Amino acid sequence: MAERIASAAAVPAIDLDYIHWEGCDYGSRRDEDTARGLVAEASERPAWVIEGVYGWLARIALPRATALIWLDLSWEECRDGLVDRGLRRGMTLSDQSELVAWVSEYWTRDNANSYAGHLRLYESFGGYKRRLKSRSEADAFEVAAQGKR
Repeated sequence: MAERIASAAAVPAIDLDYIHWEGCDYGSRRDEDTARGLVAEASERPAWVIEGVYGWLARIALPRATALIWLDLSWEECRDGLVDRGLRRGMTLSDQSELVAWVSEYWTRDNANSYAGHLRLYESFGGYKRRLKSRSEADAFEVAAQGKR
């Protein structure tokens, strides 16, 4: 969705996975200070779309953001989406299983990359914001956004 919105707006799409992980290997986390610097640099651009679950990185870009869209999907929709997209960026089946297990804890852990952490970011954001609670809501939002261009 982020890539399609960015493409329609003719702005860069920044995927926080590429910033959080070193190269294509899900097992190699980038140094946190380096990752924060990359997000700060990306958010200094005049316009952009940043997507990802890393609340600790998103927090760096939010002061320059004009809108925040939260895909607050159910576990079933998240799991189905993770499985449907298949193996990406050098991911193995074991990596995918670990990712699905990590995401399954999203609603019970309490850190920047959790439901509670994302809720805090959402509630504190002072700009335009939308909370989309299903794939159908997300699809409708995207269609409406494209119609405004």
